[in-house]
Amino acid sequence: MKVFWRFLLQRNLSKHWLEGVHYAVFGLGDSGYQKYNFAAKKLDKRLADLGAVPIVEKGLGDDQHPSGYEAALDPWMSSLWSILNKINPKFFPQGPYLAISDMKLIDQPKVQITYHGDDNVDSQFPTNPDLKWIEMQIGWARSMSPGKFTHDKTRPGCFLKMIKNQPLTRAGCGKDVRHFEFEFVSSAIEYVVGDILEVLPGQNSAAVDAFIQRCSLDPDALITVHPREKDNHFLRTCTSAKVPIKLKTFVELTMDVASASPRRYFFEVMSYFATAPHEKERLQYFASPEGRDDLYQYNQKERRTVLEVLEDFPSVEISFEWLVQLVPPLKTRAFSISSSPSAHPNQVHLTVDVVSWTTPFKRKRSGLCSMWLAKLDPEQSIYVPAWFQKGTLHPPPPSLPLILIGPGTGCAPFRGFVEERAIQSESNATAPVIFFFGCRNEENDFLYRDFWLSHAQDGGVLSEAKGGGFFVAFSRDQPQKVYVQHKMRENSQTIWKLLSKGAAVYVAGSSTKMPSDVLSAFEDIVSMEGGLPKESAVRWLRALEKAGSYHVEAWS
Repeated sequence: MKVFWRFLLQRNLSKHWLEGVHYAVFGLGDSGYQKYNFAAKKLDKRLADLGAVPIVEKGLGDDQHPSGYEAALDPWMSSLWSILNKINPKFFPQGPYLAISDMKLIDQPKVQITYHGDDNVDSQFPTNPDLKWIEMQIGWARSMSPGKFTHDKTRPGCFLKMIKNQPLTRAGCGKDVRHFEFEFVSSAIEYVVGDILEVLPGQNSAAVDAFIQRCSLDPDALITVHPREKDNHFLRTCTSAKVPIKLKTFVELTMDVASASPRRYFFEVMSYFATAPHEKERLQYFASPEGRDDLYQYNQKERRTVLEVLEDFPSVEISFEWLVQLVPPLKTRAFSISSSPSAHPNQVHLTVDVVSWTTPFKRKRSGLCSMWLAKLDPEQSIYVPAWFQKGTLHPPPPSLPLILIGPGTGCAPFRGFVEERAIQSESNATAPVIFFFGCRNEENDFLYRDFWLSHAQDGGVLSEAKGGGFFVAFSRDQPQKVYVQHKMRENSQTIWKLLSKGAAVYVAGSSTKMPSDVLSAFEDIVSMEGGLPKESAVRWLRALEKAGSYHVEAWS
């Protein structure tokens, strides 16, 4: 897509270059992010600027919608088929909305499974697997999976061992945020502050066993997974992975059977395999546009897992090939690193909100990775497969003034920033740092309280003596809610002073409203303190962003 986009942006392309070309654009976006469906909007505009004609207005799917992307996709597809039918009725000889409930329509799954006997397998499965063996198993399994794992996400970059699991919030306050410390047990990976750690979570063994039993599978069967079609993405990624692996191991390492909810197509495929008439009818309804809202109530809102859905439709006996294709892949989870490698050699720290909630039907749910990490006992020496990735918060030079905004677990990368600058300040003069932190209550979830306060006094990097500052917004400690943007406006002169000196802005935390509220506060501050009209303040901040001095790392 990047290559295609660069090609479309060539200056020598005229406004008639795509004359006669008709197109349709549907974007997959998330309105929780500032640049909602940015790619789809830009693509639509560029194609039109080059003379192409849209046959239907662009559709914008929103993953925040109660029914997900399908809420916008269904009516958009309906319009698309209608217009295509008007353009050329030969496209749909039996009409654009003919429903065919024929097994032939479903085609074959895209993967095929080969079962191997013990005598055909050269490699012996060790009784006490070492680190190298575990790494190879993960690599074999994930390179065979049809899940879109990039090549560098098959084998782990390293293995970590947890050495500390410390609660940061007060027990019983309704939140559970943990500080985790890990040591490298394989070769250490070099990282810098602002980088990301991705973790492959372990699955509940009982849930995996229940899934295998429900699907009448042999957990000890030795399998390889191959693409059924040739010359596709899957074939390119798995040509080197032909080493048989135990079926249970493959499920554990690649298929999210007890955490992620299946998509609508899963229900459509299940409808073909249901033998009980009432189950087939219900599954067909769930897979239809008319049943979208009811499917949302049953599936997404309750966060039903693949295992739970299969147990709700006992007449469905679906082949393992289809399951491998349709079960959501077991994804790595990404966390902002909350440590400086200079301060903690051979270690990496994380600040993790342990996710748990109750569904509308009072079912207890929890985040797969955060709960798995929270239950790990440092004494057990469990190996954690991990990958290091570059983050969007690039490490600043010591001479650069910093304005940091990180409410909640958004403070994680800035703990590393402050640690790094504290070490730099021991040998050289460093620029000022101001940090705005926010939480609900001073007594319940003031994360790393002692750490911030120690650096905000006695000439620390956050101290006023060094030109810096530390400001906290406790949103629930008074009748009127106070957030980081309120504290920013209260300290507008300090912020403007640093911005005038070329400070870089770093924002991290929830992607819902916080980033836009913080940006709005900056617009007010630049307008008020700089004596600029609001429009000029907006352009000033946009220029700051284009210059690479306004960084945002947000997650939902």
